[in-house]
Order: sequence, then C-alpha cells, then structure tokens
Amino acid sequence: MKTLVTTIVLVLTLTTSGISGGGGDILRGSVMVDKLEYQFHNDKALSWDTYAFIGYDINKIYIYSEGEKVKGESAESDNQLVYSRAIAPYWDLQLGVGYDKVSGAHQSWAVLGIQGLAPYFFETRAMLLIGKSGTLGIRAEVEYEALLTQKLVLTPSLAMEAYSKDVPEMGMGSGFSNLTLGARLRYEFIREFAPYVGVEWSQNFSNTDRFIPLNEIYVIAGLRFWF
Repeated sequence: MKTLVTTIVLVLTLTTSGISGGGGDILRGSVMVDKLEYQFHNDKALSWDTYAFIGYDINKIYIYSEGEKVKGESAESDNQLVYSRAIAPYWDLQLGVGYDKVSGAHQSWAVLGIQGLAPYFFETRAMLLIGKSGTLGIRAEVEYEALLTQKLVLTPSLAMEAYSKDVPEMGMGSGFSNLTLGARLRYEFIREFAPYVGVEWSQNFSNTDRFIPLNEIYVIAGLRFWF
C-alpha cells in the first residue's frame, strides 16, 4: 500500500509540474476505442480495449481500460492511470497506478511500463506490475497493422501475462498465466471509424488454468473508432 500511495503522489507531481510543453508545443488529446467487440463463444461476452490521453509531444497522461462483460455476470476490467514521457524516438516510459476488478474482488498495482513502435512497425506495450505483499506481474501486448488496401487493414496481435504469486480471488496463478493470439480484419470507411471481424484464441496456463480453466477459439465482430 505504501508503494501504491507513493506512486500516486509521484504521478500527480509529474502531472502538475512536468506536463507543460515548451516553445510552440500544443496541448493535444484523443480518445481511442481500439476494440469494442462481441465475442461469439460459449459465454457470449462483450469486450473493450480503450485509452485516452492528454498532453504534449514529450509529456502525456494516459488512461487505459480493457475488460469484458459476460452475459449474466458482472464486468471484469483492468484500468490504469499513467504519466508517459518520451525517452527516444517512438518510445515512451510510463509510470502510474493500476486497478483490476473481477467479480467480488479487486487488486491495485504500481505500474512501470514502456510503450512504442518496435522495429518492423510492431506496436508494443509492456508493463511491470507491483502489488501488495510483493506480488509482481508482467503484461505485454504486441500488434502489427498490415495494409492490404487503402481501406482494408489486417491486424494480428499477441498478449501475454505472468505473475510471481497466486492470487486466487483474482483468478491469477503464479508463473506464465495466459497467452492470447488474435487477428482482426477491419474496413476503414474513414480513418476514425472502422468495423471489423476476426478470430482469437486464448489459453490459461499453470495455476491460472486451475483457478479459471480456459482454452478457447472464438469469432469476433466489432468496431474501432477514435476522436
């Protein structure tokens, strides 16, 4: 808890003192709904992956939220508030706090991450999570956009999770926890609005699979939009 409070204070300090731009730098902001989709599998889930930012070229504040709502159950989500600072061309270092929520339980984290464009244009985000009682987590996402035509875009993706300790109430098991592979094909009527279809495979491993057994392939239909 002390680590979490210290991180919140640091984020607020950086927000108020370090976010200002210099010279002709202009304050910018955007909201991206990267995925808003219906997953056609046994549990029939509505899923989302969104973020918003405000700031300048070097310093920004991001809010991230992703999760799903299974029919007949309460929503589960992973949420983060981070200060993001450019440290190299195409790369940002991020520091902040996270809050995960599942049915009847929650987990707070201090977050240290990196986000950027890896060689060959792979969009990457990797995070180290520090929780109470010394629990550590790693989450990483990689995505690639293949332009098939001026409007048709194929996006393969990979996401993984791993944890240092069992947190049964959160459905998290120690060791390599989850791997998700997906591919989405979207049609951009305009850059800011694109419906898509796709397929995704997700599997839990180790103790996580004991808490929540999962090995499933499902079809996806959704929307991607931003403003």
